[in-house]
Amino acid sequence: MKELSIDAEIKNTRLATEFVDELLEEHNCNLKAQTQIDIAIDEIFSNIARYAYAPDTGTVRIVAEITENPKSVKITLIDSGVPYNPLEATEPDITLSAEEREIGGLGIYMVRKTMDNIIYEYKDGQNILSIVKNI
Repeated sequence: MKELSIDAEIKNTRLATEFVDELLEEHNCNLKAQTQIDIAIDEIFSNIARYAYAPDTGTVRIVAEITENPKSVKITLIDSGVPYNPLEATEPDITLSAEEREIGGLGIYMVRKTMDNIIYEYKDGQNILSIVKNI
């Protein structure tokens, strides 16, 4: 298990993905899964940076761990910002054109479609969002 705490700022999105990529590369994760995980981290981390502490800045703790049988990675992002469960967000109507569709919601939709499991809880004043991907 690896852990990183960084400021919830857009400029740190790359640090968050690089932190997880290091673990994925150590475990020979395939490129498709790594790309999907990177996109999910980018989406989740940037949403925390934009909205969780606005207009202030807080921290995000990222915990990454590999499990066996099946081999998977679990990445948990923890923040003390405004309570928000992204799993309760309404799915976008992807049958509409980009011009007709409401702004927002596509990022978490992509995360839902590419990860094998997503778990959210609000506990002890913290948003705890975990994504799991079989690798």
